[in-house]
Amino acid sequence: MIIGTGLDIIEIERIKNSIKKYSPRFEQRVFSSGEINYCQSQGDPAKHFAARFAVKEAVSKCLGTGISGALGFKDMEVIHEESGKPVLKMTGKGKELFQKLQIKTIHISISHDRTHAIAHAIAEQ
Repeated sequence: MIIGTGLDIIEIERIKNSIKKYSPRFEQRVFSSGEINYCQSQGDPAKHFAARFAVKEAVSKCLGTGISGALGFKDMEVIHEESGKPVLKMTGKGKELFQKLQIKTIHISISHDRTHAIAHAIAEQ
């Protein structure tokens, strides 16, 4: 059963500016070390950071918490299956919330073009 859905879109330039202005503090506050390593290994790191930022916002909307004391940016991590499919890994308070709400999985989808990144999340019990 679907218990929530969330969608987020962000301008890649906004994330690029945050990285330029606040690096590395911004990355370390928002992303896991695995996400940072992945994004920095790509040809255009900003669009990959933006996509992961959008996932975290979409998941927080899907769960009805927003980014708050109940769920922080680093309580979620985007990892990849061997096929390349993005998968959400919940940690810390995110894992606790996941268990409390008896969620089976949160499906995510990510896309980006030259200017925007978008993510969709669906929580399933």
